[in-house]
Amino acid sequence: MNVIAANKLAQGIERAINTIMEENQRTIGAIEYKEIAIMLTSLTKTGTIFVMGAGRTGLMMKAGAMRLMHLGYKVYVVGETTTPAISAGDFLMAGSGSGTTSGIVKAAETARKVGAKVLCFTTDGNSPLGTTANYSVIIPAAQKQERDEDISKQYAGSLFEQSLLLVLDALIQTLWETDGSEASELWKRHANME
Repeated sequence: MNVIAANKLAQGIERAINTIMEENQRTIGAIEYKEIAIMLTSLTKTGTIFVMGAGRTGLMMKAGAMRLMHLGYKVYVVGETTTPAISAGDFLMAGSGSGTTSGIVKAAETARKVGAKVLCFTTDGNSPLGTTANYSVIIPAAQKQERDEDISKQYAGSLFEQSLLLVLDALIQTLWETDGSEASELWKRHANME
């Protein structure tokens, strides 16, 4: 690759990074954090936390599950072979951009039926998931099938997934600061068989 072509690609990457950062800044700035704050009290008193999402959103939710485990919470990822049944007093954290993913909606309905609390992360609070949940965090990003460049120039649900990860990290950071544990305590729970 010649120098001119490499410079052109480098400029394209820089533009893309700037677009991604600007979109996330705008999206994160529009989130209502009071709902998360209200939910945190319930989350910290829960027995077990279950985490769920599909596809790339599921990967973001798994990252959040790992961090909650580092903080000392008992956490399971829904769908894994060792995940037990949810019961009264437990907590389901579910992510779905559209809020219509059938398996996630059914899991939220089951959780509510047995007396567990449900927190959802979605773009649509009026979706089946949003109306089933006890707590909804609305991330105002384009849904994966929307192509509205005023909301996002990125492909599919990328902005939702990126913003979801940032919100989960902020939630974890807040829980950690509230807990006051030393980083060395959290490190003891980090995977050691890699």
